[in-house]
Amino acid sequence: MVELSVGMFALLVAVGFLAGFVSAIAGSGGLIVLPVLLTVGVAPLNALATNKFQSVFGTLSSALNFFRQGHIDLGSMKASLIYAFIGASLGTLTVQQLDTELLKAILPYVLIVLAVYVALSPRMSDEDTEPRWPAARFDKIVGGGVGFYGGFLGPGMGSFFAVAFSSLRGFNLKRATAHTKPLVLITNTTSMVIFMLAGHVVWGLAIAMAVAQFVGARLGSQLVISKGATLVQPVLVAVIMVLALKLLLFP
Repeated sequence: MVELSVGMFALLVAVGFLAGFVSAIAGSGGLIVLPVLLTVGVAPLNALATNKFQSVFGTLSSALNFFRQGHIDLGSMKASLIYAFIGASLGTLTVQQLDTELLKAILPYVLIVLAVYVALSPRMSDEDTEPRWPAARFDKIVGGGVGFYGGFLGPGMGSFFAVAFSSLRGFNLKRATAHTKPLVLITNTTSMVIFMLAGHVVWGLAIAMAVAQFVGARLGSQLVISKGATLVQPVLVAVIMVLALKLLLFP
């Protein structure tokens, strides 16, 4: 197990805060946390497990804030949450059996297309639009499909959910961002439990970063509530593009 100085430990806690803040707005907080954990010498499996643990608490924080202020209708999400759980479980089991190299190779290009769509689509706004898909189809295909992807690989999962809510269900960006959180939460919690049972979490660091994530996500979600699409759209585009470039240049 890697030994961390007090200064390095404090830096990682600060990274957790920043990741929670950014993830509450646009997802992909792992893009910030994972490279830092690996750079300071945390072993890959321990880094993945520790990142998953602390990110769950950031997502929980933003989900609670959105819910308390009336931006999440959990009653309408029961089916999508069930499908996301099933998808995440199957994805986590499948990734242990299959080669992920093809998906890793095409993912950056998918993300670039997604970023262009978010930047140019008139549906990405503060106004609700007519849904293109009924809830039943959305729950199965998006809830189950993106949940599977989250368990299988994961980068950009929150962004995929947010864009799907906006483009297919007609949610405004604030509402889409809010409804993304319970789905990301159940997907990541499924993976987190598997990592915990396998004994890969670095507990002291994970708990400290989880507290920082919780605070950062609360602040980030509050900004989404107050600023709406004015904040979410450019941050979402930026995060997706940075993730795409990171996967292209440093796979």
